[in-house]
Amino acid sequence: MVGTQRDGTVRGPGRPREERVAGAVLDAVVGLVTEQGIGAVTMDAVAARAGVSKPAIYRRWPTKQDLIIAAAETRIGVLSVPDLGDFRAELRFVLTARLEAYRLPGSGRLLAGLIGASADAGAVRGQYAEYTERITSETRRILERGIARGDVAPDTDVRAATTLVAAPLVFRLVGELEPPDARFVDALVDLVARAVGTGG
Repeated sequence: MVGTQRDGTVRGPGRPREERVAGAVLDAVVGLVTEQGIGAVTMDAVAARAGVSKPAIYRRWPTKQDLIIAAAETRIGVLSVPDLGDFRAELRFVLTARLEAYRLPGSGRLLAGLIGASADAGAVRGQYAEYTERITSETRRILERGIARGDVAPDTDVRAATTLVAAPLVFRLVGELEPPDARFVDALVDLVARAVGTGG
């Protein structure tokens, strides 16, 4: 319902409540995954933990898959990297932001669950691919910007280089079960820059 607030401004129809519900639901998903793993994420469990009705969840996220992707995106979402005038600096910006997200409690389980869910027979794989495209879009952009600027080699395979940037932190966390750290980021910046840089 639209109403007038004390300061005379008009309050919109329910947007703050929708945002609160969305936040509570996605926090509930992350909490369940952190404490018990991806198998604990059911619509019943999420509704109970978030204090909302199942219909309210289904209206926004029709499947468990939708919920998991949305929850992952609250932790590992789209970045915006300013033009720093140097590919190395921009690469460090991306990897440091990801490092901070991956070191949050539960991020390892959330990523492992996301990867496992994407391989399920019933998964709509296009949704996972679209999520991956979104979260790696800024890496592609800084590579393309580096090519245009001249500090990334013009014949660089941007898609391959994007994978080269994204994969090591995830594998260190999920595959090697070791939290990545700043020294690992330093090594990755050096390795990637040497692989695709012009040396200029």
